[in-house]
Amino acid sequence: MKRPCPNGSVFAAFVLFFVFGLSNPLLWAGADYPYQPVPFTQVRFTDRFWQPRIETNRTVTIPFAFEMCEKTHRIDNFKIAGKLMEGRWEGEFGFNDTDPYKIIEGASYGLMVKPDPKMEAYLDQLIGYIAAAQEPDGYLYTAYTANAREGGKRQITCCYDKERWDNLPASHELYNAGHMYEAAVAHYLATGKRSFLDIAVKNADLICQTFGPGRHEGVPGHQEIEIGLVKLYRVTGEEKYLRQARWFLNQRGRTGHKDAYMQSHIPVVEQTEAVGHAVRAGYMYSGMADVAALTGDADFIRAIHALWDNVANRKLYVTGGIGARHQGEAFGNDYELPNASAYCETCANIANVYWNHRMFLLDGESKYIDVMERALYNSVISGVSLDGKRFFYPNPLESAGNYERSEWFGCACCPGNITRFLASVSGYAYAVRGKAVYVNLFGQSEARLKPDGGTVRILQETDFPWDGKVLLQILPESDNLPMVLKLRIPDWATDIFSSSALYTFTKPLERPAALAVNGQPIEPETEKGYAVIDRAWKAGDTVMLDLPMPVRRIVCDERVRDNIGKTAFQRGPLVYCLEWPDVEGGQVLNVMIEKDAPLEAVYRADLLGGLVVLRGTAAEVSRTEDGQTRRTPRKFEAIPYYAWAHRGKGPMAVWIPYTETAVGRK
Repeated sequence: MKRPCPNGSVFAAFVLFFVFGLSNPLLWAGADYPYQPVPFTQVRFTDRFWQPRIETNRTVTIPFAFEMCEKTHRIDNFKIAGKLMEGRWEGEFGFNDTDPYKIIEGASYGLMVKPDPKMEAYLDQLIGYIAAAQEPDGYLYTAYTANAREGGKRQITCCYDKERWDNLPASHELYNAGHMYEAAVAHYLATGKRSFLDIAVKNADLICQTFGPGRHEGVPGHQEIEIGLVKLYRVTGEEKYLRQARWFLNQRGRTGHKDAYMQSHIPVVEQTEAVGHAVRAGYMYSGMADVAALTGDADFIRAIHALWDNVANRKLYVTGGIGARHQGEAFGNDYELPNASAYCETCANIANVYWNHRMFLLDGESKYIDVMERALYNSVISGVSLDGKRFFYPNPLESAGNYERSEWFGCACCPGNITRFLASVSGYAYAVRGKAVYVNLFGQSEARLKPDGGTVRILQETDFPWDGKVLLQILPESDNLPMVLKLRIPDWATDIFSSSALYTFTKPLERPAALAVNGQPIEPETEKGYAVIDRAWKAGDTVMLDLPMPVRRIVCDERVRDNIGKTAFQRGPLVYCLEWPDVEGGQVLNVMIEKDAPLEAVYRADLLGGLVVLRGTAAEVSRTEDGQTRRTPRKFEAIPYYAWAHRGKGPMAVWIPYTETAVGRK
């Protein structure tokens, strides 16, 4: 039976734009992102890499995350606040409400792709609890509502002091609201039901009445509401939500509470260095991009470009992770990128994807997608186990054997973020502008796109990321469709590490990427990192993109002290690591590799769900009884970084010391 859709025929337009922050042309005629992403509902991965992850997320991770929210009283807290059950509010953090919100968002995305009556009924039940917890004027924060009934005596970390809004740097009342808005919009677009959207609108109206010039002039300690308000604006057309998002951003650095940890030390338009809590920063930069796209705010655009330059060229891990310090879950100084103590929080890495995708939507440059892809294939998917039930909070680049994924966390922001991100990951693959179609990500898939002039289906046939050959079948609805096909040539398929000045490939490629149209080789012009093919397309036309996939060795800017004299391995978009089960003798942290030692790429279907390993020989360095250095040859298989920590605790390293001498020499 066909699902009811909000606003009838405009539903497709809403879905096209709401996830990635684009306006509906039927409702808004102003400025917006010039490059428009093709939504995840129009792109279906059919490969053996992404499709199983998306399905595991839908059928395993989302139900499991809801189960953990039940077990940890996150759901009961709504019922207690709403007087649906007796009991006391439980939990360490006042922002625990956001965990069910994010999972509802992910589940709603799942409903857009595949109907699930049981899940939809469960969401209806949860939304009923949320509605009961909302106070009559729209306020919604279960820790306050439940405890105010007891005289406000309970002390909760990251919570209010005595009254609403009186501890914004720590309460996360506004952070909660932002995630609630995102979830409510997703649920509305998935089901056509206004139950959750009405809750969000009521809360947003209260916030717009409460905060502003001459009223409460504080700002959220944890950015997120800005993104949520923009999405709420897009689906309702209420400009006050967009104005409120812009006000919250512009107010930072202009209040009495100036704090670099929460990026409120100076006004956002004056910020040029990424500082403080990395997740907060990533959400703020994404919100600034959204507001800038919709309002044409040139100061916001200048600021996020300066900030991107700082992060990409001074503070970006080779895995695409951000946030060097455990203390404060924060960025470090320029070139401060330790490996063993790297934080690289899963939420921060997801935020890095959000931000870089928006930067592409503003500029159309491939370097932003290069960073996005680097995070996506490495530091993001490392955050969840292959079975979908265990999670990383930090994602270090080296371990002495003290790391393993956990079922859940007291602060459980990362699992919920994983659920909503993986449910919509296919929406990062394509974009359109005018008659141009941008192919940003590769993977066996089916997509339906609408550039100016007509509709076209594109089928990708490929075994990416294990193989660099990508065959695209172009199927326009009518022949002779004038379309400019723009294929991203990733920086790992060139000799220039365009996404970051921190890293350099040690050797040039033996051959460049190759292209053929209908079997005939071509040498197209490139523009902003894209190969450009401009022609009239007919059904059955094919494009073969052959991306070189040798094992690349990477060295780092020597101002990153931890990586001096070390090398990292990359093949395609995947960064590799050595892990203890795959190194002869089990040692990882005292091995070296010869600078030019051969490495063989071999597919192993029997290992960790099937993956390509890199086989080679290293030298285990030890001391003899008489104090001499001994180098013992050790065979190894390096695995993709995302796959580590599935076989018990043990040492792991991404950056390996290299030597000029033969590995077997004593």
